[in-house]
Amino acid sequence: MPPMPPLTGHATRTAPAPVVRPPAAARRLARVLPLLAALWCTLATAAVAGATEQPSGPAWTARPAASGPGQDEGRPYFYLEGLPGSVLQDRLSVTNPGPEPVTVRLRGADAYNTGDGGFAVRGAHGSTGTGSWLRTASTEVTVPGRTRADVPVSFTVPEDARPGDHPGAIVAEGGGRSVGVRVQLRVGGPTLAALTVEDVTVSGGTIHYTLVNRGNAVLVPRLSVSADGVFGALLRRDARTLPVELLPGQRARLTEPWPDTPALDSATVRLRVTAAGGAHGEAAATAAFVPWAPVTGGALLLLGTAAAVLYGLRRRRAARWGAPDDGAAPAPGHRQHSDERHLVKAGAES
Repeated sequence: MPPMPPLTGHATRTAPAPVVRPPAAARRLARVLPLLAALWCTLATAAVAGATEQPSGPAWTARPAASGPGQDEGRPYFYLEGLPGSVLQDRLSVTNPGPEPVTVRLRGADAYNTGDGGFAVRGAHGSTGTGSWLRTASTEVTVPGRTRADVPVSFTVPEDARPGDHPGAIVAEGGGRSVGVRVQLRVGGPTLAALTVEDVTVSGGTIHYTLVNRGNAVLVPRLSVSADGVFGALLRRDARTLPVELLPGQRARLTEPWPDTPALDSATVRLRVTAAGGAHGEAAATAAFVPWAPVTGGALLLLGTAAAVLYGLRRRRAARWGAPDDGAAPAPGHRQHSDERHLVKAGAES
């Protein structure tokens, strides 16, 4: 095979590719990205650590123990009834659904109504009724995780306890929370349901009144409202159940809205309350509705008109008698002229 002839011609030189430099903003972003990534990792690690420190699972609960087999939810509150001198027994269930053990302290407390009718319990040393009659098998119980503990509870009714309802509560405290389990204890004997409504007033489109439980039974009152003015009925509201549970011997200051009060009228407002057991009460109050802004403006206008009329009459009277309108004494020349006429007349007669 004959040798190939040498290649002849001119060699071609390839120009180097241009260097593309990123803009200044991109270079700055490239330097910041590693710092942002490190900060993000740090925050994520702290968040995971904080999440592991938070308590897991739902909070513990306290309620009356189930009264029978298969009733896991138990009862909403304790209800007991007995004669003076009797000892009543029951059980309190404390359930811990979380993984860690929890310690709960237990005590008894009397119940009372707040000023607006709410249900509240006494402090650790303010109970003289049901709260002081109550004893738990232990004042402190530790419940392991995902476990329920049933604590025996007893109520010793004094020999001199008055008949009727004695509301109270078992207060459970632990783990930064407090739970009150209501106790409805009734002492055997005559029961009296008595209710009164007092201190009825009307102001600012609102009816204010006070309910007083004068009996020995817990009452849930029903209220009806009516109002009559000079020209007829102004308000009619049928009886409805109030969101209040009035305890024996307690009182509550309540309100009833009346937004469409008359602009000008005199009204008689009547409130009637009833409750189970034949309890009832009624009270009335009179309210005057006056548009004070127009009335005040009219009164000022009348006073101004009266002052102008009196001033005009005074000027007219002063002009009629020839006296200065400012009440000053007559000028000396006028008095001298009168004296001269008197002397001339006297000389003529002599």
